Amino acid sequence: MSFAVNPEPWDAEDGVELRAMQRAELDARYGSDDHEPGSAPSAGDITLFLVARNPEGAAVACGALRRLDAGSAEIKRMYVLPGHRGSGAATAVLRSLEAEAARLGLTELKLETGTAQPDAIRFYEREGYRLIDNFGPYAGAPLSICYARSLA
Repeated sequence: MSFAVNPEPWDAEDGVELRAMQRAELDARYGSDDHEPGSAPSAGDITLFLVARNPEGAAVACGALRRLDAGSAEIKRMYVLPGHRGSGAATAVLRSLEAEAARLGLTELKLETGTAQPDAIRFYEREGYRLIDNFGPYAGAPLSICYARSLA
């Protein structure tokens, strides 16, 4: 299946809904809403927010970039609706984030996922991300697992 992946405003309805569904799923997986070290992303600190839409135009996945420094950004809020997992939507969003990061002159992408997200761990490893020491707000966080990929 092909997906149209395009930038959308952080506060647009479909993106808000996708992120709320992601949050509810993670709250259920971790058994609480206290599973994200550091500050939650916001319209004020997100460099780019992408939404993937299926051929019918329905929003099925999303992902964002939050700049860390002059050369790197963090991938935030990667999420695919459960019924669309395995469809290529996550890969489409990830490749679009990587392409946009390279266009912005970034040379590295980092991300954090968690111990209760084995599907995300497998996905990022399959897509060429390497395990790194937990960075920034995730340093010392027992539920966090961090990855990076060079874009250079």
